[in-house]
Amino acid sequence: MPKEAHQIVIRPVVTEKAYKMQANNTYTFEVAPSANKAEIKDAVEALFDVKVVEVRTIPKRGKLRRKRWKVGRTRRWKKAMVKLSPEHTLDIM
Repeated sequence: MPKEAHQIVIRPVVTEKAYKMQANNTYTFEVAPSANKAEIKDAVEALFDVKVVEVRTIPKRGKLRRKRWKVGRTRRWKKAMVKLSPEHTLDIM
């Protein structure tokens, strides 16, 4: 079953490193863990009306968290770094 574009691209990642990468026309998003690079490329192009050159993905494991007697993990998620063609930019931050 194909997913909608807004189900694939969840939100932009707002960190110092992501902000610095915008100078190279590379934007960072949290994406659905089951999404592949082709789906991410199509979703970003559909949502923002831009041309994507390259997509890099990184699965992020949950970190171990402990508070007194409770032990758990943060959730797993997937990060995608999307490089746009030079004539396109995004204003998401």
